[in-house]
Amino acid sequence: MHLKKRHAASDSVATPALVVDAQCVARNIERLTAYAAPHGIAVRPHAKTHKSVELVRLQLAAGACGITVAKVGEAEALLPSFSDHSPDVLVGYPVVDPVRAERLAGLARTATVRVALDSAFAVDAVGAAARMAGTTIGVLVDLDVGMGRTGVPTPEALVTLAQAVAATPGLRLDGIFCYPGHIWAKPAEQAAPLAAVAAKLQEAIDLFDRHGLCREIVSGGSTPTAYQSHLVPQVTEIRPGTYVFNDMNTVHGGFCTLDDCAARIVCTVVSDAVTGQVVLDGGTKTFTSDRCGPAPDSGHGFIVEYPDATITKLTEEHGQVDVSRCGRRPRVGERVTVIPNHICPCINLQDAVWWREADGHLRTLTVDARGLLS
Repeated sequence: MHLKKRHAASDSVATPALVVDAQCVARNIERLTAYAAPHGIAVRPHAKTHKSVELVRLQLAAGACGITVAKVGEAEALLPSFSDHSPDVLVGYPVVDPVRAERLAGLARTATVRVALDSAFAVDAVGAAARMAGTTIGVLVDLDVGMGRTGVPTPEALVTLAQAVAATPGLRLDGIFCYPGHIWAKPAEQAAPLAAVAAKLQEAIDLFDRHGLCREIVSGGSTPTAYQSHLVPQVTEIRPGTYVFNDMNTVHGGFCTLDDCAARIVCTVVSDAVTGQVVLDGGTKTFTSDRCGPAPDSGHGFIVEYPDATITKLTEEHGQVDVSRCGRRPRVGERVTVIPNHICPCINLQDAVWWREADGHLRTLTVDARGLLS
């Protein structure tokens, strides 16, 4: 009955339509706040998931200490979110090119700006831009704790980088950045991998203290590890992003339930001409091509009304669905609700999404930072 009510509220909009449930978003935000506050952990949510001024305001109202963004363009677009708060933005992505560094330095005229860096080249580039603009940019030096994507490999290398930051005019060393994005174990099985993260961070902290380096902020966290962040006691703030909406990655990972998925895509069945198959009006331009990390054979999303169906193939405008295991097959013209595998890139494909209030009323919500990739 609950699912039918959700679906009926979206019957009047053209499909494919990304619909976000306001009550579910509020619950997700409140749940993280209720966890983090007693543990003394600040929340700096990653806004790349929703890219929305309005949602940043909801997160700040719930007690977020600021926001994380991927790119400077996101920071610029989301700065109006701080109308009732002092702007505080962390760019969790290495800035190395002069154009982006110049924009970052300009942003620091009106906001507290920090950036995560992992190379001497980036330190020089950002420092030069800050001096040219007459501003100061905070830096968190990035330590690889297992993801193998960015971050220097050892605490000793981190100290060397931190010393370079501290010696660079225009920069302020604020602490340490890490991302435990490699940890996708079930919550009950995360103690050991998080202990390894904690041990490496502690080694870095001990070296920082020995050299008199600032480590006021130790920034970490992810959605999969969010509610086990207390197992890394060195961390002062966490940066989960997907938690605000959730998706099939977080469902299959065991980090939430289907009822915690606030963002769903309503599609229309446009064809049933092929035996055992129906076709939806959403393809890669709606869902992207992301497979589900914890369940790679589960298809390109979950159809709520037809749990035994599998979205087997996406092309630009078509979603091909195997319905051979369904007790009844969807009809042409029928609307179905799909929870995507990875919500973040789906949001970035939209200029605006539909926001469903508690009374079922729908209104548009602008994706303010849509497409800002630099």
